[in-house]
Amino acid sequence: MNEMIANFGPLLLLASVGIGIFAGVIKGIVGFGMPMLLISGLSMFLSPEWALAGLIFPTLATNGMQALRQGHRAAVQSVIRFRVFLLVGGVALVISAQFVRFLEPDTFLLLVGIPITAFAGMQLFGVTFHLSKPSQRIEALVGATAGTIGGISGVWGPPTVAYLTALGTEKAEQVRVQGVIYGLGAALLCFAHIGSGVLRWETLPFSIFLILPAMAGTWLGARIHDRIDQATFRKATLFVLTIVGLNLIRRGLMG
Repeated sequence: MNEMIANFGPLLLLASVGIGIFAGVIKGIVGFGMPMLLISGLSMFLSPEWALAGLIFPTLATNGMQALRQGHRAAVQSVIRFRVFLLVGGVALVISAQFVRFLEPDTFLLLVGIPITAFAGMQLFGVTFHLSKPSQRIEALVGATAGTIGGISGVWGPPTVAYLTALGTEKAEQVRVQGVIYGLGAALLCFAHIGSGVLRWETLPFSIFLILPAMAGTWLGARIHDRIDQATFRKATLFVLTIVGLNLIRRGLMG
């Protein structure tokens, strides 16, 4: 801890804690958004590589909370139901993670921000996608897209949310399923970025340090989630996507 304070400074660590709590609150409310908010917030004063390393363990811990909130049995059922998404997305994530250190920071931010904003914008303007029943082909395609983006950026929420929304998934189930998908993805991301060199002895303590504020924020957000209805939940989801996406595009274009 003393070494981290010496390397970062107390103000930077305090800012990181605040970003972790805020990201956790949003995740607790809408079921996703932590990686996007952490990568966006932390990269304001850290390199994208350090920001990516910082989000890995908080994301893993909070997704475990989210996935198991309704019990182990419900979580296992979600794994079985979305097994194609998880398998294809996992393979794509591990492969794409190996290229993260070869990307320019501005390109990295644009690759995350553009698809986020496009999805949210279409939803806000009434362009919706509806699937009458699950399709393994579409599920595999969305899983591959989410995994590829996730391996590069640590952010795989937008394609996942789009697919679950198109299926008309109920609020509580959607949050649980997101926790399962993102939790397993976060575990793979951890191992993938040990291989890529992003998560190493130098960056590991910072990622562990952010676990507690992220979990505290998620707990608080979950209390708020229980008090809102489906329509409010959807609006909050789109709002989070839009703000984060536009901010990442702004930073990617302005450098």
